[in-house]
Amino acid sequence: MGESRMEFRLKNTPNDCIQSVKFGPSSSQFLLVASWDKSVRLFDVVNNNMRLQYQHSGPVLDCCFQDAVHAYSGGLDGQLKTFDLNTNTESVVGTHDAPIRCVEFCPEVNMIITGAWDSNIKLWDPRGPREAGIFQQPNKVYTMDLCGEKLVVGTSNRKVMVWDLRNMGFAQQRRESSLKYQTRCIQCFPNKQLYCLRECLCSAGYVVSSIEGRVAVEYLDPSPEVQKKKYAFKCHRLKEDGIEKIFPVNSISFHNGYNTFATGGSDGYVNIWDGFNKKRLCQFHRYPTSISSLCFSNDGNILAIACSYMYEQEQIDPMPEDCIFIRRVTDQETKPK
Repeated sequence: MGESRMEFRLKNTPNDCIQSVKFGPSSSQFLLVASWDKSVRLFDVVNNNMRLQYQHSGPVLDCCFQDAVHAYSGGLDGQLKTFDLNTNTESVVGTHDAPIRCVEFCPEVNMIITGAWDSNIKLWDPRGPREAGIFQQPNKVYTMDLCGEKLVVGTSNRKVMVWDLRNMGFAQQRRESSLKYQTRCIQCFPNKQLYCLRECLCSAGYVVSSIEGRVAVEYLDPSPEVQKKKYAFKCHRLKEDGIEKIFPVNSISFHNGYNTFATGGSDGYVNIWDGFNKKRLCQFHRYPTSISSLCFSNDGNILAIACSYMYEQEQIDPMPEDCIFIRRVTDQETKPK
């Protein structure tokens, strides 16, 4: 696929499934990448080069920045690692009893949060670094995201748990996903609220996707007045020879400025949605294979798009190449009309 002024492919990307791409908290220059090749890599997307990498003993499923110079990561080896990007030093912070699926940093409470297939959430104090708490979930953790000091956790069996990180004595809410099939990704509204350009839609919430080509917009406020605003829609479906093929929606990323969001599916497409006005703003060209991870930069000007075949149709020949595209997005693509 030809490169354009708006989009280019990163060099020296992993040669196995790219599980997670995350931009730094305040810069659109640096991108952290976790992969099944057991590496975590730091890319300078402005100069299109890999600055450094470090290894786990197994595939890495997620990573995050704490700040501009500290990265955290976890994966199949069950270890939470931290890496100092300035001094090139790493250490093991602690472990779960099963693979770590999710790693996030919450600046509001200054904690690293991990979610794992041992059905536990753990909090870690980065000042130690040391474990600061363990909290059982109903099932394996598949996805999680932060809404300020609220933590929204999606587990197997379509369960959704809402926790308040300032008081982890009990779960604030225990929910079931409104989607009928396995949860794939949850992303919370940025700024704790969903906005249109003219008014605020009153409530914190999240967007959840499933393996069955569907996305739901949900609200945390349990009052009936707010709950009646929730809705779901079909997406990432293709008609071929009169048959509708339905694809998993693997990744969601919000634009921090406009509160619109991107979805990436196993159909190889990225769509941008206006959740307030319930419409699709645009669809990019088809990418070489499944979209495994998406991340908008903090300023919303750049979207990182990871493409990796996720064995939806088992082994195929030839196997598509794993790659990451960096796309400069425009207001025309991301701003509500």
